[in-house]
Amino acid sequence: MPTLVSHPDEVKVISRRFGQGAAQLDRYLELDGYKAAQMAIDNGPQWVIDTMKASGLRGRGGAGFPTGLKWSFVPKVSEKPKYVLVNGDESEPGTCKDHVIFLHDPHAVIEGTLIAGLAIGAKTGFIYLRGEYRYLLKIVEKAVADCYAKGILGKNIFGREGVDFDIITQTGAGAYEVGEESALMESLEGKRGVPRIKPPFPAVVGLYGGPTVINNAETIASAPHILLMGGEAYAKLGSERNGGTRLFGISGMVERPGVYELPMGYSMKKAIYDVAGGVKGGKKLKAVVPGGSSCPVLLPDELEVGLDFDQMAKAGTMLGSGGIVVLDETVSIVEFALRTIKFYQHESCGWCIPCREGTDWIKKSMQRFYDGGGSTKDISNMQYLAENMLGRTFCPLGDAAAMPMIAFFKKFRPEFEAYLEGKRTAKHFITTDELVGVAH
Repeated sequence: MPTLVSHPDEVKVISRRFGQGAAQLDRYLELDGYKAAQMAIDNGPQWVIDTMKASGLRGRGGAGFPTGLKWSFVPKVSEKPKYVLVNGDESEPGTCKDHVIFLHDPHAVIEGTLIAGLAIGAKTGFIYLRGEYRYLLKIVEKAVADCYAKGILGKNIFGREGVDFDIITQTGAGAYEVGEESALMESLEGKRGVPRIKPPFPAVVGLYGGPTVINNAETIASAPHILLMGGEAYAKLGSERNGGTRLFGISGMVERPGVYELPMGYSMKKAIYDVAGGVKGGKKLKAVVPGGSSCPVLLPDELEVGLDFDQMAKAGTMLGSGGIVVLDETVSIVEFALRTIKFYQHESCGWCIPCREGTDWIKKSMQRFYDGGGSTKDISNMQYLAENMLGRTFCPLGDAAAMPMIAFFKKFRPEFEAYLEGKRTAKHFITTDELVGVAH
């Protein structure tokens, strides 16, 4: 079991049971487990939705859509069954938060799924885990089985006549694309994991054609804590329009990498230097990927920004999935950019032309550039290709590939040019000092 790290600035809400054996049902019940689900039954669907709206919780998968509002979109009456789908397909490079929830507190995901089901009138929930998380599947499946044995799942849950709810677990096959909600539904239905055209949206026509709520695992696991503490109290933990806390995975060249629970709006700079102990080995900071590899990179003088969806958007990047990757001055941005586009080219489902062709051409151009066959014109051409992918694909994968590449070309153009001129070490880098004064 990984060693848990902590810092005095953490606010323990979703992580309050970590390291306390809460993966075992009896221990989870001792720690107020499934009380929130019973509160949801007692108070009714509208109370649950109103509480979630008041909490200011926004989707922790990256989109940041208000959770309570999403749940309210599901029609109260439907001819087809309704479903809750938990997106645990944590495939964004740099992201490492959902797996610690499944590892330490799987019942929070189960209880959150049940609460969402009660809120929208669903009888079935699916927990979809990343294909590589096979070891976590066993933990989650045991937790689900224990709930059935205890009468928490199945027919007449908690002894309440007519209150039924089932949960089915499923893993993917390692495809990044199925992290997109409509591709996830296609995968669950046994089809190729490619996105659907919207509208219609999942809240109206989703899994198997029925109204469906799809939320990230961290979002769902937050629901029981919100009902227990109250929506307003949870909202006050975060910043304006960004309620509560979230798990941030801080990795890369830092002294204390780990997953930390911090209030929404917490300073990016403090998260790196105070919480994670600063850049490893006393080296200079070169860049920060703020929320997973799809988020535009930030330079050292851009870190005076709060970790919430709105402040990060104003800074020209995204909070994403909370995966903060710190790069020191020894990192080659040319090589880092190549690795980034290789990933997205490999993971493109190939359904739409701008993504399929755009990622492939940028990858080929980047590879030629890296191998020494590039020119100054290639830098502009690759940026042009990336800019023409934005907003022109069926799903956000095209944008996820384009946005970081555009930022690399804009903010580190001198490094790309220096690479062509042979001004590089064995690792092909330009130092932080050499970047001072470069226009953003």
